[in-house]
Amino acid sequence: MKIDYRRSGQKRILVVDDDPSVREMLMRVLVNEGYEVWTAANGTGALEIAASARVDLVILDLMLPGETGWEVFERLTTENPRLSVIIATARSHEVFTAAAAGVGALLEKPLDFPKLLQTVGDLLAEPPEVRLARMVGKSAKLHYLPAQRNGPAK
Repeated sequence: MKIDYRRSGQKRILVVDDDPSVREMLMRVLVNEGYEVWTAANGTGALEIAASARVDLVILDLMLPGETGWEVFERLTTENPRLSVIIATARSHEVFTAAAAGVGALLEKPLDFPKLLQTVGDLLAEPPEVRLARMVGKSAKLHYLPAQRNGPAK
């Protein structure tokens, strides 16, 4: 049976990561939560999907073959400034770049899936005006979830 997603209100998420196991894992988690999910291994694939389908949120890795994640972010949000974007990266020290760029959330890998799902829900519930304000440099919350490092508590 084909579902008319425009009528069902199902949110559409694009996962962009060059690691196939990360894409598969994120897709499974998000589909189990009721989201429609597309995946892309690089920026070119992500931009093609975003150009041909309505996407509500993008989970974007920074380390991609070809274009960097930041270049893909810029192109995606130039086309759709109200698009919610979560940067999911193993790179640390990206929080100031993310805030300046207007990213909705920065999640450092390894990902905490309950927090990821909470962040996805929070960003999808944001009014479009908040996303647009963030993109033009006005004050708006950046969801920042640093990686949980193993080691003794301080």
